Parts: sequence; structure tokens; C-alpha cells
Amino acid sequence: MSKVVLITGGSSGIGKSVGEFLSQKGYTVYGTSRSPERYPDSKIKLVALDVTNMESISKAITTVVAECGCLDVLINNAGAGITGPIEEIPNEEIKRNFDTNLFGPINVIKAVLPQMRKQSSGLIINITSIAGYMGLPYRGIYSASKGALELITEAFRMEIKDFNIHMTNVAPGDFATNIAAGRYHAPVRNESPYEQTYGKVLKAIDEDVDSGDDPILVSNMIYKIINTSNPKIHYKVGAFMQKFSIVLKRILPDKVYEKLLLNHYKL
Repeated sequence: MSKVVLITGGSSGIGKSVGEFLSQKGYTVYGTSRSPERYPDSKIKLVALDVTNMESISKAITTVVAECGCLDVLINNAGAGITGPIEEIPNEEIKRNFDTNLFGPINVIKAVLPQMRKQSSGLIINITSIAGYMGLPYRGIYSASKGALELITEAFRMEIKDFNIHMTNVAPGDFATNIAAGRYHAPVRNESPYEQTYGKVLKAIDEDVDSGDDPILVSNMIYKIINTSNPKIHYKVGAFMQKFSIVLKRILPDKVYEKLLLNHYKL
């Protein structure tokens, strides 16, 4: 029997790319969307799931297990971008982002663990971000939510190791997806003290995404991880300099690294 894979946020972007790739490799793939009916031409089966709603999460997982009898791989991919000066982002938007990027994945993990324990096997892959390794200007909330998921994964791995359930992170850099369309942008306000610098950085962020790599690179990485008996804790996928930036942060003095970021964003 082929492995059963559930991908949150499987209707577009990286999730869609990964789902279609794994389906072509012979896996039984379920993607999720808050509104599956909006994607009648999806090449993978979509089930309704809202990562911020526990009832929705439970119902989706029950559906998959009822149809397949098992759930082998969870890919926590659903996420949301957010940009803006931290001072000016409304608190409700900050909370909404953490609900999607951190608490949502945690709740999906909690919901699949009983089934995976029953099977005495399972793999959970959390899609984070290279941005989660550093506090980036005007992307601080996004960096924080993804960085928190990286650390949660480290802790979770040690707690579930006795159940033959593996967990890992995949941190993508900038990829050519539609993430910018669904991102919350704090408006660039004329009277804001951040008007010029935020406007400049926001333009650079969008250009980086538009010129990003093909999401197939993430699909290949995830396929490799699924076929690895003992996955590493962290994987990074992206342009060389994006991955190298994590190495630089580890070896450079803090203020030197900060200066590099300021130069990169021309701040």
C-alpha cells in the first residue's frame, strides 16, 4: 500500500506543488483548504480544514483515516505571511498570524499523534522558513512565528521518540508562489515615521518572492525526507546566500550580522 500523506494548505503554492509531486510518485495524497469547493480542478483530493479550528482539524483527520485506515505523513504547510512595522501592526493581526503559523500546526500535530501512536509509526514535517532563523525588519512577526515552530519541533521530537514517530522542519527561502497575495500588509501610511523605510523593504520583499526559486525544490526535499529512515532535525531549501545567511548568523558577532541585514535592506 502507498503511504497516506496529509498536507495542510494544499490548494496553492508550496503545498500544491508538494501534493502533486508526491501524487505522481504514487502516494495517496490529501490536501486541505478552508474552501475546497473553490478548487474543482485540483489534481489532489482536498478536504476541508481550518488550522485555527479544532473541530475542523478533527473532522478532516477522521475523514482521511476512515477512508484509508491510516495516516503516515503529515506536512504542516498552511501558513500566512505578515509584514509591517511591529509598532503599527494591530494586535489582532499578530494573534491571527500566530494562530495560523504556530498554534494551528501544534493543534494538527496533537490531532494526528493518537493515530500515529496506534500505528507505531509516522512522520511529521513542519514547513517553517529561513526567516525563522533571524529577526528581519518589517517581517518580525513572521520571523517570530516561524522561529517558534522550529523550536517547538525540537522539543516535540524528544517527547515522541519512543513512539517511532519522527518529526522534522523544512525551512524554505524565497520561492515563486502566491504567498504575497494572501499576506497581511500593514499599510504604508503617509504620516508614519516608518513610511520610507517600510515602503522600501516591502518592495524588496515582493521582488524576492517574484524572483524566487521553483517550489519543485521543496517537493524534492520532502520526497527525500519521506524516504529517509531517520530524518535530521532541520532542513533548509533555497538560494545559496539565503541558506548561508544562517551560517553567518551562527559565526558572526551579533552587531556585525545586524549590519549585514541593514545593508541588505538598505536601511
